[in-house]
Amino acid sequence: MLEEVDLPSIGAKDVLVKMLAAPINPADINMIQGTYAVLPDLPAVGGNEGVAEVVEVGSQVKSLKTGDRVILKDAGLGTWRTAAVLAEDDVISLPSGIPLLSAATLGVNPCTALRMLSDFEDLKPGDSVIQNAANSGVGQAVIQIAAARGINTINVVRDRPEFTQLSDRLKAMGASHVIKEETLRRPEMKELFKTCPRPKLALNGVGGKSATELLRHLQAKGSMVTYGGMARQPVTVPVSAFIFKDVKLRGFWVTQWKRDHSHDEGSFRAMVDELCSLIQQGKLTAPACSEVGLQDYRKALDAAMRPFSSAKQVLVM
Repeated sequence: MLEEVDLPSIGAKDVLVKMLAAPINPADINMIQGTYAVLPDLPAVGGNEGVAEVVEVGSQVKSLKTGDRVILKDAGLGTWRTAAVLAEDDVISLPSGIPLLSAATLGVNPCTALRMLSDFEDLKPGDSVIQNAANSGVGQAVIQIAAARGINTINVVRDRPEFTQLSDRLKAMGASHVIKEETLRRPEMKELFKTCPRPKLALNGVGGKSATELLRHLQAKGSMVTYGGMARQPVTVPVSAFIFKDVKLRGFWVTQWKRDHSHDEGSFRAMVDELCSLIQQGKLTAPACSEVGLQDYRKALDAAMRPFSSAKQVLVM
């Protein structure tokens, strides 16, 4: 429900921020449902991502000033609101000129994509990555960041009536190949691998049969990183993949990465700066978004939970 609450007073190391825009992500809905790994104490404010503007700073705040745009560093702080008092250490500033929707959707999906492309395999220009859920926010960020690094992407999506339009849209972002789930099991994959090498890295946001099929196309000693489970089915791995291909199965959760690096300001800053540089160069754009006023949050939540949703719902304050 939407309600008015009094803000706490601003401490010496706090900032008062005005929220500008905050998306609705699957993890936000899972948190409301009580099925997410991080659950805030109740009553709580929903939303884990968004962009805000600093309105006032405490007397000992050194890294921020009035007018700075900031994003939150951690999950569970609540972004579906008009204003908040936050600790200076809870936010990180953005360079000027980052478009509103790019800033609002920067903290989760692009960070996930960048880390997975950087931290698990030593990918060089010309190498390949295969991913399912290629039309998701993470998938679109993977396509664009990989393209900027000269890495081929094989992008798997569920079949749908508008598959051709979706394929064209992902290729316009930089996707090398866009295929349907069922194509993974067909002989045309051999033809595809005549034009690019087998992938060193597979990114799994679905689970179930889709993940098993990704594994079949992985290079020997390659890695599959699971970051989501939209099919709500376990990842099943053929014994042969372990014995004959020596594949590595890993997991990634960006919230854990942020917490592991919470005392390493440099690595978080470097990640945000790299992503912002790509945005400023026009190499990384926000996913398709529908802007909805905060007062219409029910409409936005309903839209976010529909299958085959083509646009991310973003609450605008």
